[in-house]
Amino acid sequence: MTALLATRVSRADAASVADAARILAGGGLVAFPTETVYGLGADATNGRAVARLYEAKGRPAFNPLIAHVVGRQAAQALARFDADAARLAAAFWPGPLTLVLPKAAGCPVADLATAGLDTIAVRVPDHDVARGILEAFGKPVVAPSANRSGHVSPTTAEHVRADLGGRIDLIVDGGATPVGVESTIIACLGEPVLLRPGGLPRAAIERALGRKLGDAVTGIAGDESEPLAPGMLASHYAPRTRLRLNVSGVEPGEVLLAFGPARAEGAERAKTVLNLSTRGDLIEAAANLFSHLRTLDAAGARAIAVMPIPSDGLGEAINDRLARAAADR
Repeated sequence: MTALLATRVSRADAASVADAARILAGGGLVAFPTETVYGLGADATNGRAVARLYEAKGRPAFNPLIAHVVGRQAAQALARFDADAARLAAAFWPGPLTLVLPKAAGCPVADLATAGLDTIAVRVPDHDVARGILEAFGKPVVAPSANRSGHVSPTTAEHVRADLGGRIDLIVDGGATPVGVESTIIACLGEPVLLRPGGLPRAAIERALGRKLGDAVTGIAGDESEPLAPGMLASHYAPRTRLRLNVSGVEPGEVLLAFGPARAEGAERAKTVLNLSTRGDLIEAAANLFSHLRTLDAAGARAIAVMPIPSDGLGEAINDRLARAAADR
């Protein structure tokens, strides 16, 4: 469970913007207005902060999050733009448009924020408070809607307080959001595809492109049980190496994904051992999940043995991701 916090609500001014940047730099969670809805912000480069965000929202699985940046130059440090993406960014940023793009080399966003994928969702918000916080912080901020998962998206600070009071550090009150629905999401991974309708109409996007958009169902093939980005269905990262879950012992030729202070039987035989959290901390475990899977997948082992992980709190999402990674393909 998320520890109960003394959530502060602060009117949007220079002091609250500076406070928000300080809290983000310390790994904290800040709700702030954008032109679409209120977002729940965390440092996109800090896996532990992103894990805290998932926990605060009660998000049931590690779905990809949108990285918010202050402008096109900052976005190019995270993602690669083709001609279509560049045209859309020039036409609609800042504004209620999210682009799903290939990650740039050296992209600093935490693996947990992108659900281990090689793509990233990026957006430049058009709201003075959001932009002030991004400029003061100086790094990308993931900011899904500031509500408990499954609840109605918030358009006022009071909506946020009612849903997340006691679970986050600060709410910056910038009044009601002007658009009131989430951003439109377009994937530019080939032909542009509409992943989620939102605050920017399809017709405006098609005019800028000079042609029709594809739709997610037909535009990009993938496993329809898992989102590539908010509003899209496709496969998460899955290791090539077979996973054995809930093991009590390690077999010859395996690597071990451990959890907690206990040792699995035969752990000394494992080619490589990585522990999600030696303390049994599920927030730390979530932050390490995708990077540890990638490292173990590259070890050339016969299988990845995974120790049991509790199913409470973020453990539910960790176990969901591991079960999907272990499924037959």
